[in-house]
Amino acid sequence: MLNKKEKLKAVAAVKSGMDEKTARKYLRLGKLPSQIKEEHDWRTRQDPFEQIWGEAVDFLENPGLEAKALFEHLQRTYPGKFQDGQLRTFQRKVKIWRATEGPGKEVYFAQRHYVGDLSESDFTHMRELGITIRGELFIHLLYHFVLTWSNWETGTICFSESFEALSEGFQNALWELGGVCKRHQTDNLTSAVYHECNPDKFTPRYQGLLNHYGIKGEKINPGKANENGDIEQRHNRLKKAINQALIIRGSRDFSSREEYEKFLIKIFDQLNSGRTERFSEELKELRRLPQIRLDDFKRIKKRVGPSSTISVAHNTYSVHSRLIGENIEIKLYSEKIEIWYGQKKVDEFPRLRGDKGHHIHYRHIIDWLVRKPGAFENYRYRDDLFPTIRFRMTYDYLKSGNKRKAAIEYTKILELAAKESEDKVDKALTILFNKNEPISYSKVEDLVYSEKVISSFNIREVKVCDIELSKYDDLFKDFTRKEVIHGIGYQQ
Repeated sequence: MLNKKEKLKAVAAVKSGMDEKTARKYLRLGKLPSQIKEEHDWRTRQDPFEQIWGEAVDFLENPGLEAKALFEHLQRTYPGKFQDGQLRTFQRKVKIWRATEGPGKEVYFAQRHYVGDLSESDFTHMRELGITIRGELFIHLLYHFVLTWSNWETGTICFSESFEALSEGFQNALWELGGVCKRHQTDNLTSAVYHECNPDKFTPRYQGLLNHYGIKGEKINPGKANENGDIEQRHNRLKKAINQALIIRGSRDFSSREEYEKFLIKIFDQLNSGRTERFSEELKELRRLPQIRLDDFKRIKKRVGPSSTISVAHNTYSVHSRLIGENIEIKLYSEKIEIWYGQKKVDEFPRLRGDKGHHIHYRHIIDWLVRKPGAFENYRYRDDLFPTIRFRMTYDYLKSGNKRKAAIEYTKILELAAKESEDKVDKALTILFNKNEPISYSKVEDLVYSEKVISSFNIREVKVCDIELSKYDDLFKDFTRKEVIHGIGYQQ
């Protein structure tokens, strides 16, 4: 201490940066400044909520009530007594009460992870990233899978939380991983987990999937997403990594789904590259995969109705009219539907997303629709019978002329597209519209069976001139000049 090194206390005080009298006071008391400072535990002004605080505490026993909502309630109960500017004071008072006298909060207990023991998975929506395919918003989900010890992760694009999407994503992850953990945990997916009233924990299909790989299934408690914390945390970090990569890429648009999938694979590879050491250790503890994958589809037996349609997963699909009255087998995948009859696949089409949709193909029913053209105008699924915009324009044109014969002419044109070539018919219609000629079945037929439909349909060549960058410099100078003149930016 300086007072022991210096002969004079005045010199020691100056070197300590304080007044001599202050230094003598601290030496006399034998305490440091921080030790003699009196704690400020008294109010400097009257508590405006003192009279109603007991009433407020009764409400605060409910931990879900926000201080702002309670403050607004008190304003309504006691008109004119509390002003908006007192909200922050009330919020601080509530915060202190909850921290010192209020009910205890839920405690989250960090869990220890073991090598090769647990994997977690969940679906996450990707719409917030603004991914587009050829300029169109690509609305999709990602089945996300992670090993909780090494944080190795992967994912599969899907469009719903169906069991088929779950099965495909789960099996894709295991076969990419090359092994099987002891336990797998999900949240309360409706495609995998029964409601609490059911004595069984998992649905038979999901339990069968787990049994095939010898995995013990686990689920979190309802409304407790934190219990699936590893995968929830990885959702956020993965999306952040994807978003950063998109910014660096300079575009969120992809030419195809395949290009986007390759982009995601690259992201996963980059994330997993920093976990190779722990992943190598975990890989040694994984159990071997079974010899084959389990089917990624659901088998459904259906009898085709008289309308040549079937209902699958709350959506309506058409099948060929020759199958009316026959029992068929449907293989329902996450993204497609296959129609099987007599152990032979007879058709395949994309699976519809959502409920109450319909996919009616004119080739399935045109042979009978052309015999019953009167049914066309009020057909429930009529809008599905316009393959392109030209077909729709053709029907509207025919209706504007002879409404009674419009359906007869249009169904014959549609039959021509089914038997010959939809592309040729579409080109023939385009030629007639471009030349502003009357449209009829006979004229379309003549064009389809002649070479005119090919030779007359010339695609106009588009030439893009070289860009003169100097023009942008002139534009920028002009913009700057207007900004200076008007003081508020460019002038439109």
